[in-house]
Amino acid sequence: MAVSRAKEPGYYGDGGGLYLQVSASGTKSWIFRYSRLNKERQMGLGALHTVSLAQARDQARACRATLLAGGDPLDQRKAEQLEEALDRAKTITFDYCAAAYIAAHRGSWKNKKHAAQWESTMATYASPIIGQRAVGSIDTDLIVTVLQPIWQEKTETATRVRSRIENILDWATVSKFRVGENPARWRGHLENLLADPGKVNRVVHHAALPWQEIGEFATDLRKREGVAARAVEFGILTAARSGEVRGARWDEIDFDSAMWVIPGERMKAGREHRVPLSSAAVDVLRLMPDVSDYIFPGQRQGSMLSDMSLTAVLRRMGRPEITMHGFRSTFRDWCAESAGNSFPREVCEHALAHSLPDKVEAAYRRGDLIEKRKVLMQVWADYCAAPAVSASVAPLRRSKAAV
Repeated sequence: MAVSRAKEPGYYGDGGGLYLQVSASGTKSWIFRYSRLNKERQMGLGALHTVSLAQARDQARACRATLLAGGDPLDQRKAEQLEEALDRAKTITFDYCAAAYIAAHRGSWKNKKHAAQWESTMATYASPIIGQRAVGSIDTDLIVTVLQPIWQEKTETATRVRSRIENILDWATVSKFRVGENPARWRGHLENLLADPGKVNRVVHHAALPWQEIGEFATDLRKREGVAARAVEFGILTAARSGEVRGARWDEIDFDSAMWVIPGERMKAGREHRVPLSSAAVDVLRLMPDVSDYIFPGQRQGSMLSDMSLTAVLRRMGRPEITMHGFRSTFRDWCAESAGNSFPREVCEHALAHSLPDKVEAAYRRGDLIEKRKVLMQVWADYCAAPAVSASVAPLRRSKAAV
């Protein structure tokens, strides 16, 4: 092979833009060097041990032909690779991408049920229509076909399905299984075809006991025996969510400081939450036997109470219209209407483990206001233990849930 030494060390020219490149480590490969729009570019043609001189010359000749026709060899190669990828994508289905997306994110979801919820909604609503479709062929019409039947009757579910499909299609695009805009996106796209989900149906909030009735209710509750009844009482006294109460463990309780520290992985916001325990809340804990890691264990060994166990307590008390979650609204209403002059709004919001909506306000209040919340929770417990107020109170209403 007759080659002339190029000016740059490590490059040996064969003519017409074809060079043999020799690296510092001694590896050899073919490259095609050219100028396009006053910019120097080079394109690899393959290693010497794989591509012969004759094959390299053929590739270089094709590159020169592309340049002569006004094209760019590198751009043409990328276009060909994309076309090949799209051809391969014709065999990649939506179901395949959904499964791959869930598998990729399963480890980052703090709730083990999250993956199951994704799989269930996709299997129920998306797969029958687009599951076996090539993911690159899914368009707006197909997305609307999936969503329209449930958009009016199951609006909340439909919005979740739409969001999950959008995430899966984004994953498919990044994975080069499809190109173009995401047909499941809402803003500037589906919002023009489907009704605003916030206006389709009025949101039904958790039924909340009027705060004026909590004393009478708590008196009746304390007469009830059983683990579930104590869990309901503890949930009322701490204004905690049902799952946080049912999953409470003894190692989260510090009796010396009367504090319940809920780890971030069990909190909705993913952040550790400290709950000051009133004297009444501590009394409830001292009534519970230490027979399990869980403070309120279920009947099956090593398990926690089910949510239905707490609901059953309310039904046995003749209050099936009340939900466990609604007691958080009862607490928040009491804060606003009865204790509002004594405790600032942010103290009450912290007690519910809510993020402050005002980002500037939240930035200035990075602490959890624990000392003020200790007083708040004791006053709340004292109110719950107070004699029942007059029965002439407002009837049970739908209150905005403190989620």
